[in-house]
Amino acid sequence: MQEYKMPYREQNSNKGTFGKVLNFCGSGNYIGAAYLASKSSLKVGAGYSALATEQRIIDSISGTLPEVVYLSPRQGLNQINDFTTVLLGCGIGTSRKSYRLVNTVIDKTPAQTPMVIDADGLNLLAKMNKPLKKENLIITPHPIEAARLLKVSAQDVLTDLETAAKTLSEKYGCITVLKSHNTVICSKTQTFINKHGNSALAKAGSGDVLAGIIAGLLAQKMQPYEAAVLGTYLHSRAGEIASEDLSEYSVLANDLINYLPKAIKEVL
Repeated sequence: MQEYKMPYREQNSNKGTFGKVLNFCGSGNYIGAAYLASKSSLKVGAGYSALATEQRIIDSISGTLPEVVYLSPRQGLNQINDFTTVLLGCGIGTSRKSYRLVNTVIDKTPAQTPMVIDADGLNLLAKMNKPLKKENLIITPHPIEAARLLKVSAQDVLTDLETAAKTLSEKYGCITVLKSHNTVICSKTQTFINKHGNSALAKAGSGDVLAGIIAGLLAQKMQPYEAAVLGTYLHSRAGEIASEDLSEYSVLANDLINYLPKAIKEVL
């Protein structure tokens, strides 16, 4: 049976003790993705979360999310060495501008800095002939994104999720979180299948929350594979707990963040 453990909380501490997450997220059509990812990393225990994004997105969400620090993408790139973890891709779109941003963030992120790539970051990565083989990298595709990365059909991925996840881990030298009803988490040497969760998680924004949770755990110095396993469990368990109050029909992505403390308390 899998044992889940939260990162240790040092009492003689400050916000820097628990890590700093730099989020390159959001675009005009996906403002909520930036909000959800940035907030999730704080809710799971990271000490500091910065969102590097367009000014119009900052203007839209900063009043309702004052806990986050706001930067332009250029400022984020200039300060990237100061951060513990980088999250790239939630809601950034697939424009040429976004393509350049993904390419630049990957190149400028120090090799030792943990990175999570999600959503459109993966769709753009699939268009690049870019061997990553980066230390401490986690990718979080759903089956269609996985198919794009592997240059196969979505049906091929769905037919054998575990093989697809392992192939992605080998191709990119990373931890893969292949999201489905039973999410497969694997490195090149380890595999875990998360069997928690329900249909409440099949809602827009749910993946942004998961990416933020994993980034927040990485910021607290968890090893990538352990952060991916624990983050996936907390996300799915929060969905189960929320469903008990709200039903599987009515859980929204932001509800997952609100119910995350109950999932964490169970682990503790």
